[in-house]
Amino acid sequence: MRRLLIDTHVFLWWLADDPQLGPKARELIANAGNQVFVSAATAWEISIKKSIGKLDAPDDLDAIAEEEGFEKLPISFFHGEHAGELPQHHRDPFDRMLVAQSQAEGLEIITADSAIANYAVKTISALT
Repeated sequence: MRRLLIDTHVFLWWLADDPQLGPKARELIANAGNQVFVSAATAWEISIKKSIGKLDAPDDLDAIAEEEGFEKLPISFFHGEHAGELPQHHRDPFDRMLVAQSQAEGLEIITADSAIANYAVKTISALT
């Protein structure tokens, strides 16, 4: 069993059945033997971008994540402190939170964002 954290764009690609999500990544997410997590940071990021008109995404992400069988990963106080202490390899606060959560919880991140690999975290390309 693998424990996977999916980046925001991966979550959206999965929901939209977007061909940008590669077959290996798609197979890992679909595998019922794997535990797939979606961070509260993902819901936060999507909600903000929707509210300012930068993103069109479904409503009720909480229910959708549950329907998809994903584990919802809350943001803890420790995650917040750890995200703030990370080196400045990435300036996006949502991605920094995903890195902090991945490190704290021992998760592999499925992402197309190459900057995340600059941190001490295992990444899986969302494009393959």
